[in-house]
Amino acid sequence: MHTHLKDEPLSQDDLTDLALLRLDIIAAIGVKDYLPDNIYTAHLMPQGSEKPMDVSPPVNFYRFNLDFTSFIESLEEEMDRKRLFDRRDLREKAILISVSTKPKYEQEDSLEELKELAFSSDVLVLDAVIQRTKEINPKYLMGEGKLKDVIINALNKGATLLIFDQDLNPSQVKEIGELTELKVIDRSQLILDIFARRAHSRDGKVQVELAQLKYRLPRLTGKGTAMSRLMGGIGGRGPGEMKLEIDRRRVRDRITLLEKELKSLSEARKQRKQRRVEKRIPIVSIIGYTNAGKSTLLNSLTRSGVFVEEKMFATLDTASRRLRFPKERDVIITDTVGFIRDLPKDLMTAFKSTLEELQDADLLLHLVDISNPRFEQQMESVENILRELNLSDKKRIIVFNKTDKVTEDEIKNIALRYNAIHVSALRQSTFNPLLDVIEKNIWDEKI
Repeated sequence: MHTHLKDEPLSQDDLTDLALLRLDIIAAIGVKDYLPDNIYTAHLMPQGSEKPMDVSPPVNFYRFNLDFTSFIESLEEEMDRKRLFDRRDLREKAILISVSTKPKYEQEDSLEELKELAFSSDVLVLDAVIQRTKEINPKYLMGEGKLKDVIINALNKGATLLIFDQDLNPSQVKEIGELTELKVIDRSQLILDIFARRAHSRDGKVQVELAQLKYRLPRLTGKGTAMSRLMGGIGGRGPGEMKLEIDRRRVRDRITLLEKELKSLSEARKQRKQRRVEKRIPIVSIIGYTNAGKSTLLNSLTRSGVFVEEKMFATLDTASRRLRFPKERDVIITDTVGFIRDLPKDLMTAFKSTLEELQDADLLLHLVDISNPRFEQQMESVENILRELNLSDKKRIIVFNKTDKVTEDEIKNIALRYNAIHVSALRQSTFNPLLDVIEKNIWDEKI
């Protein structure tokens, strides 16, 4: 409630504050001859109403009568009925945002993948916003007015989270965060969250924590910590060290510690590798885009029980199983972490030690989900990561999976085009051609 000294109606700034701050009601009292004159009020409307807010006509201040508590309670009840989700649903509710100079179809593809990532992180997606722009706003990614509209829309829908498909730099996170109380994250942070949830082995946990800390270090800001002096004297850096500086130093110390542990774990892997080399057991590594069905194929080939779920990055920890061929010959089959386009650099660096195990493989099975409409882009992303790991020259077979979801003619044509094998990881009856090709690639050349 505030005054307008010239008896003016509510301004656009007033209405923006009403929406952004989620006020129950905003009221402006006009003043005339030093006394209250008209009162102007507005309130938000339930989701799906013709107008996002109701701006009431002016009423003389002395005749204005409103049972505020009763009115707001009934309005909130109506808003609850129009909600897109059950209030008892405690998941994060997100609006996905893509701002890019790329063609719209590329944005839409990327946003679809972001939805799948959100689902994997147990986030309920309420809406998605696409903006194609000639140039990126360095402060907010999009224009301030457009961003405010997006935030208002998010608040109206009951969102708790904004997820940007593009990576935000530390200053953008700070600036956007100052416009709203909603949590703001980007694609990399979402992927890191999924990895943190799904890492179970010591290897995986160390790699994920290292990636998270490296991602967060440049984003540590002084909000709420400035001039907080917590340390000093003997053993400290002297009086006056601020909490923010302490936090940064602790993060750097933790990074150093984790890097040492990762090195130690890497040495243990090398010893295991040496034992395999001495036994002369060939290694076949299954690689591919996340959710291509790598773990399902490993389970079906080796009759084992590696965790499987129809979500992105269901498997993070490398699994190895033995597969026996005729003539008493064995291979070790390994299942690796799924690839994804624009994998966060810190995550790529952290998992490099695990992915380096692919160097030891005698053969790579590049598994592709043929039922995914974006399978060609996914194949390209995997090839790009193999180049980054200097594995482009490694012998590999393309294997199309999930053939039970595609027509037979389509499978044959695509497999022919890529000189590929096709299987359904759920049907062992489809494995014979794959096993023949593995056997031929590993032993025929050695005979």
